[in-house]
Amino acid sequence: MPTGLVALLDDVAGIAKLAAASLDDVSAAAGRAGTKAAGVVIDDTAVTPRYVVGFSPDRELPIIGKIALGSVRNKLLILLPAALLLSAFAEWAITPLLMLGGAYLCFEGAEKLVHSLGGHHDEADGEEAVPAFEEPAAIEARKVSGAVRTDLILSAEIMAIALADVAEKSLATQAIVLAVVALLVTAGVYGVVGLIVKMDDIGLHLSRRDNGLVRAVGRGLVKGMPVVLRALATIGIAAMIWVGGGIIVHGLEHFGLTPLPHLIHDAAEAAAHALPAIGGFASWFVQALGSGIFGVAIGALIVGGLKLVKR
Repeated sequence: MPTGLVALLDDVAGIAKLAAASLDDVSAAAGRAGTKAAGVVIDDTAVTPRYVVGFSPDRELPIIGKIALGSVRNKLLILLPAALLLSAFAEWAITPLLMLGGAYLCFEGAEKLVHSLGGHHDEADGEEAVPAFEEPAAIEARKVSGAVRTDLILSAEIMAIALADVAEKSLATQAIVLAVVALLVTAGVYGVVGLIVKMDDIGLHLSRRDNGLVRAVGRGLVKGMPVVLRALATIGIAAMIWVGGGIIVHGLEHFGLTPLPHLIHDAAEAAAHALPAIGGFASWFVQALGSGIFGVAIGALIVGGLKLVKR
């Protein structure tokens, strides 16, 4: 009996170690996948605040909550099963689909850039004309619906990038990693968005305090938020183009079309050697710049092609 108990405890210890190792693998894989999807996450964060512009402050957080709930549904009920099916039955399709998504990001970023440079801000924001006398609840529902549709596209990119990073893992590990990435990204993005859109209210509250320093901070927040929102819009456009271009560049390398990927890689290495004190940043910046230039070119070609088709 004692021998049997020891053997049982050894088995339990072995299972516990295996489970711990599996959890470590999942955590590491989720971390790597989330890091690789960071560019799209930045884009998602930058895009979302515009959907609550024009609503009363008491409706801002409820609207963000509805969009976040729609984002979770997108990721867990639509994209996660689709990603697992692709991994199990059509793994070859992951890279082409990533490249198509990258091309879409380049197109959207280039279109926004063209409209921004041309001064057509309303079109660049993608806002539809608001019907006269439309009920606030209908406007809110329409805004939320549009935000959830946009989130579906960006979430598909996030999930595809995460899936590509864990393609060699077991199906169960893939499912857990994708679910973890989905929940963490959603919580992170919409938590930051909620903080951004309420920052002016926080600043207004602080500006009414008795302490002079606190009042100054509050006034700074109120005055600074329009600048922050404009900066986020610019970052969002840049992120679309750089991430989209980077995805296509990696896809070209995957299919053996290496001249452009090697050119960007060599330029990044040269920058790192030239600036050893900031080698990591210099390498990243040159790679992002190269991907961004290529992304602008791809996006401009698609925008121009669509204009020709319309004509």
